[in-house]
Amino acid sequence: MVNSNPSQAKIVVPTSISMVSLLGPRDEFLRVAEKEFAAEIHVRGNEITVTAAPEERILVEQLFDELIAVVRSGHGLTSDAVERSVAMLRSRESERPADVLTLNILSSRGKTIRPKTVGQKRYVDAIDKHTVIFSVGPAGTGKTYLAMAKAVQALQAKRVNRIILTRPAVEAGERLGFLPGTLSEKIDPYLRPLYDALHDMIDPDSIPRLLTAGTIEVAPLAYMRGRTLNDAFIILDEAQNTSPEQMKMFLTRLGFGSKMVVTGDITQIDLPNGTHSGLKIVREILTGLDDVHFSSLTAQDVVRHKLVGRIVSAYDEYEARQSDAGPRPAEARRRPPGPRRP
Repeated sequence: MVNSNPSQAKIVVPTSISMVSLLGPRDEFLRVAEKEFAAEIHVRGNEITVTAAPEERILVEQLFDELIAVVRSGHGLTSDAVERSVAMLRSRESERPADVLTLNILSSRGKTIRPKTVGQKRYVDAIDKHTVIFSVGPAGTGKTYLAMAKAVQALQAKRVNRIILTRPAVEAGERLGFLPGTLSEKIDPYLRPLYDALHDMIDPDSIPRLLTAGTIEVAPLAYMRGRTLNDAFIILDEAQNTSPEQMKMFLTRLGFGSKMVVTGDITQIDLPNGTHSGLKIVREILTGLDDVHFSSLTAQDVVRHKLVGRIVSAYDEYEARQSDAGPRPAEARRRPPGPRRP
């Protein structure tokens, strides 16, 4: 039986920790904690008193332990980081929120890129440990962005000599000839998201030089055919739009000293009807193969606007209901076309 009788605990914050850093400007982070927990939280000096049912009180104590660890490490807190810490504690993940929120991948132009969820941290750890990594999940979970950050990190550390970024230009299939400009100009819109991520991580003035030198290559998937890619960090984005043949072609480009990350969202396939997605099939083929890892991200890992995560969850629930309901009566009664009986 759950004990709902309130109990009290006192948290003494070390004097080396600034209370403003811990509680936020105008107690912004404290307000988040009060909203997330059924608890009374009072602050006096460097002492925080928590009154709540035992289960909630323990979680509040754990939260402040984690926030103190983040501040002590020199990382700043945000309201989003506090909310994500609460979510991790409630889900009882094995990883500590402080370990997730203080894992720096890349610092560039005053901005530090790091995972924000347990799923993202496991994905980043898998990139370090394996040669071929598949990341499957909905939009906004950081699949491509984190892979790009790890690629730039590897290039800066001289673990690879170049970065190769590629996408299938599926939508260009029928309409490419109608677009104005050269082939490069026609394909550019499909590769623009990769350029945008690069501009977040590398000095924009140096990008043209790196592209000209071939240190960074951004190209459609079709350009990978017939090549062997050595000493490279290779990212295939939007892989749900590859055919099984294209996926096999891409994976067999892997050369010595290289790493491959394949990202995609199997709920957003733009392939023509009747064409199977190489990303959906590859899991059945490669699961259990040494040095190949599959990382699954969910709506809980969405790091865009909070509403994006809710939208993804709502669509998942809708599709689950449709699947459980089976075919609609009209569809079930539909007969195949054929000659009518007299």
